[in-house]
Amino acid sequence: MWLLYVVIAIGVLILLSAAIRIVQEYERGACFRLGRFVGLRGPGLVFLIPFIERMMKVDLRVITMDVPSQECMTRDNVTVTVDAVIYFRVVDASDAVLKVLDYIKATSLLAATTLRNVVGQSELDDLLAHRDKLNDKIQVIVDEGTNPWGIKVSMVEVKDVELPDLMKRAMAAQAEAERDRRAKVVHAEGEYQAAEKLTEAAKVIATQPAAMQLRYLQTLSAIATERASVIEFP
Repeated sequence: MWLLYVVIAIGVLILLSAAIRIVQEYERGACFRLGRFVGLRGPGLVFLIPFIERMMKVDLRVITMDVPSQECMTRDNVTVTVDAVIYFRVVDASDAVLKVLDYIKATSLLAATTLRNVVGQSELDDLLAHRDKLNDKIQVIVDEGTNPWGIKVSMVEVKDVELPDLMKRAMAAQAEAERDRRAKVVHAEGEYQAAEKLTEAAKVIATQPAAMQLRYLQTLSAIATERASVIEFP
């Protein structure tokens, strides 16, 4: 008789383990009864009919996912390698379970495809200088694409844009040429200002003979100091 009680107790424990589920605050449980979706459960303690009902948990927290590096051709025919990170979360657990087999993988593939397409429509200068606009454009497209799956894409960030070595050298040479150009402009402006000052000084000396004599004496003094000599005046 006691063996029967043991078997019954074990059976009850098995039934309880199959019937009781705990759903965390950040989760929702999609419940199916004989294959038919009957609603979302949780958070908290959830009771299921053993062998009749089953439940799939869906995490509602923000998911951070790296988009694999994509080799793309820009609109001005430059080959670049671009990678990004995407932030998204489930806002409708029933759609995430019923309308797509694997919403995480599907979102990743859509983000990668969108990244290639958007980069292909952009020029290299825009890709390097206006990355925020690129991020916003990708985010809007991916968010619209994942909306039927109950997914909300909150942000997309392009992390790195890798250029070919030849392009890197060309850009470095261009930057060096730009620095040289700016240095020459500054030097030319300095020469121009010095010439203006000399012209003003010449006008003053021409109108005031005493100033010319003073300048003559200053020049002689400088020569004498430089050569360590003495100049005698008659």
